[in-house]
Amino acid sequence: MTQATLTIVTGHSRGLGQALAAALLQRARPGDCVLGIARQPSAHLQALAAHSPAHFEQWQADLADAAPVAQRLEQWLAGHEQAQQHTLVSAADAATTEVATTEAAPTLWRELRLINNAGLIPTIAPLSQLGSADITQGLRVGLEAAMLLSAAFLRASENWPAPPGAGVVGRKVLNISSGLGRRPMAAQAVYCAAKAGMDLYSRCLALEESAKPAGARVVSLAPGVIATDMQQHLRSARAQDFPDLPRFQSLLENGQLQTPEATAHAILQRLDAPGFGEPVIDDVRQ
Repeated sequence: MTQATLTIVTGHSRGLGQALAAALLQRARPGDCVLGIARQPSAHLQALAAHSPAHFEQWQADLADAAPVAQRLEQWLAGHEQAQQHTLVSAADAATTEVATTEAAPTLWRELRLINNAGLIPTIAPLSQLGSADITQGLRVGLEAAMLLSAAFLRASENWPAPPGAGVVGRKVLNISSGLGRRPMAAQAVYCAAKAGMDLYSRCLALEESAKPAGARVVSLAPGVIATDMQQHLRSARAQDFPDLPRFQSLLENGQLQTPEATAHAILQRLDAPGFGEPVIDDVRQ
């Protein structure tokens, strides 16, 4: 039987999320599955998937309204869990007979991974100048969606049947946090609060899962400064609204921004490492 991995990536259609999904497709083995969830599909990733041994799906969804997405994810995983159980039973039955078969070896997932990458930079301005939609949407995409999807992922995968010899199915939750969740910045209270909340919820979740016999491993990882649309958005702010503007301009001028591709490679190295989960709060630069 082929033993493969299933990886879910939110915010996969741009920036770091697209680089993560692309790297997963490029390094995939037969039977692997990559599911992307974003407001818009990625034609670039669809083209890559045509040359990848992985199965690739894209869901178009707005994570500002994540409850229906979480419900869909839980149902989708439950269907695959039942299929894996059926495959294991069928394989056990076949092992007791001498009937030869020419069918391709079935795929069993030995590791399930959720990467909560989606985030949103709201209007760059003091909190007092933000509308309720800016505040609500930023927190829903940046924190609420990650918590809802994590809960659905963990519920659906808790009793996932393991392939022969695997003992248990590995389960990992990787939350893409930010250094701005660990230090304050004026004019970005919503983004900073969402990322700080992501760090603390990750610590709570890791405690909960560590008390289970086969609990998931959890990491909240700051990816460093990356040359993405988010950086361009920050540099486009008005100086009077954004006291940190000179610092973000200097990051570009001094060549301190990492490419999304290099950052994705470093992140996936952490995700694949045997020690994933220690520490729970991590930084790709450390």
